[in-house]
Amino acid sequence: MGALDRKRLELLYLKYNDRRFIASDPVAFVHRYDDPRDRELVALIASSLAFGNVKQIQASVARALEILGAGPADRVAAASPADLEFEFKEFRHRWITGKDVASLLAGARSAIEEYGSLGELFQAKLDRRDPDVGPAAGRFSRTLFEMSGGFRQCLLPSPESGSACKRLNLFLRWMVRSDAVDPGGWSEVPPAMLIVPLDTHMHRIATRLGLTKRHAADLRAAREVTAAFGEISPDDPVKYDFALTRLGILRSETEEDRAGIYC
Repeated sequence: MGALDRKRLELLYLKYNDRRFIASDPVAFVHRYDDPRDRELVALIASSLAFGNVKQIQASVARALEILGAGPADRVAAASPADLEFEFKEFRHRWITGKDVASLLAGARSAIEEYGSLGELFQAKLDRRDPDVGPAAGRFSRTLFEMSGGFRQCLLPSPESGSACKRLNLFLRWMVRSDAVDPGGWSEVPPAMLIVPLDTHMHRIATRLGLTKRHAADLRAAREVTAAFGEISPDDPVKYDFALTRLGILRSETEEDRAGIYC
């Protein structure tokens, strides 16, 4: 595909944006839960740990959820920061320690106590006059960090640094959009404000399509790519993200596993 073509994008969406293709994607963990409180917490964990190869991600997310048991939201609500740190003391995902994950969950627990849910926290930080979710995502990330007592910030990076924040934007895609792949739940956040979760793979695709000339897969590039898709689907610019990345992954899973998604 040498240029954006609405018909071909729709055909890709219809073919690949299907629950059959989520088994190796971390969003599969979110679909295991029916309670919206569990879903948003599991989505936060799964997206934050979505770097490394597919097997590493799946193993680490599964281990984190095993620690939290059948009802992650209830478990986190009932646990003190010390409890969480103890339970995650043996956990490690690459350079992320159990203490980092425990601190993130402690911050989520405090935020849920104060705002009612992670979704309500995000809505409180959202200004619809902003051009996209970037500023709100920065406020959301900063609030969780401040409420947590501190964790390795690459676990939940902020757009304020200029990073594309692929994993944070992935989390928002899962929570805001609702279709066969994205479970949704945050109905008050407009999908039109989402930013494409830009990693090296999507950056290569976007560069080949002429959607960005930036050499770095940074926030500016992510916004350029989002704007280009917005010309095709203004109300839902990240609609084609899963289908496009899935197409590449299915064609070259080994290469994608090697590349990984890094902090």
